[in-house]
Amino acid sequence: MASRPELILASASPRRLALLNQIGIEPEHLVPAHIDETPEKGELPRKLAQRLADQKAITAQHKAKTTGIAGNALVLAADTVVAVGRRILPKAETMEEASECLRVLSGRSHRVFTAVTMLTPSGQMRKRLVETRIRFKRLSAREIESYLASAEWRDKAGGYAIQGIAGAFVLKLQGSYSAVVGLPLNETVGLLAGEGYPVHFNWLNQSNLTAV
Repeated sequence: MASRPELILASASPRRLALLNQIGIEPEHLVPAHIDETPEKGELPRKLAQRLADQKAITAQHKAKTTGIAGNALVLAADTVVAVGRRILPKAETMEEASECLRVLSGRSHRVFTAVTMLTPSGQMRKRLVETRIRFKRLSAREIESYLASAEWRDKAGGYAIQGIAGAFVLKLQGSYSAVVGLPLNETVGLLAGEGYPVHFNWLNQSNLTAV
């Protein structure tokens, strides 16, 4: 009987690791994939999210092979893009970028696209893309200034983290909360289970531990 595949998470994001841990999954390897995330000219938000997730998975798989890590591993990568219409908001690196994002999002609806790509040991690529719609309250100048001071926005798509303080800005969310955080759990479980990763076995083990 073939041994179960190992899992490589192509990310250094503590949020994505925490989401996997939430559903009882602990990747055997963390292989961050650092790529150029600049949108191409005229590129639509959903296309950007999927392209970056694909590139991260390919980059991490190559890196893992060259370092001798688990040739039979599944490689899981994801990317999240926040957009207002066709306008792609940056992953805020400066206070000025974060401030501009918050002012654009204030009192408006926006979309969050999170793409998940999984590469199998045989080279097959499985993909899922999740779209979530969010509406923010109208933010006061004081709320924006206070949020900027928290530094929670740093390196976050759209300049906010929904799982933190910015959760108080959300009036309505239609779609996947976990996708906005960084990894759509329903779709991720489906991809992993479809390739023989023992997701549900881990749940049984968790149940046994809870009963003790």
